[in-house]
Amino acid sequence: MATPPRKSARPRPAPAEPDAAAPDTLHTAPDNIWLAGLGALASAQANAQAEGTKAFEALVQQGLQMQARTQALAKEQWNEAAQRMGAFTAETAGAAGSWDRLGGIFEGRVARALASMGMPAASELAELRQRVQALEQALAALQAPPAKPKPAAPRGAGRKPKPAP
Repeated sequence: MATPPRKSARPRPAPAEPDAAAPDTLHTAPDNIWLAGLGALASAQANAQAEGTKAFEALVQQGLQMQARTQALAKEQWNEAAQRMGAFTAETAGAAGSWDRLGGIFEGRVARALASMGMPAASELAELRQRVQALEQALAALQAPPAKPKPAAPRGAGRKPKPAP
């Protein structure tokens, strides 16, 4: 059989009497929930701001490291390019010297061939040109008509008159 329920040793509290100073419990619960939400939002924003600042500083540090690595890599590649350009320049200078020597050999052979055929050298032609010009000037001076003499001044025009006694 079922036993009757026991009575607890503690007395039940008396129902609260409506007090004029007590807040309205119907409006208090939603206000408290609202205030708790605002507090949670403020706390989350503060945490996010602190974490955001830390994250920003970490990103700045990563950016500085990346910049340093990039500059080092660029400098290294610049040096490699400069070395390759220097080597290329040295090779080109050597090849140009070879071409200059080959050109000199060719010019010498052509000059000897022309001399063997009786052709004058460029310097001989320049000398001959100067001699011809000098001869032309001398000839022009000899062929020029003689200059007309100036008419003589009349005989008494240059004398001073005698003073009267």
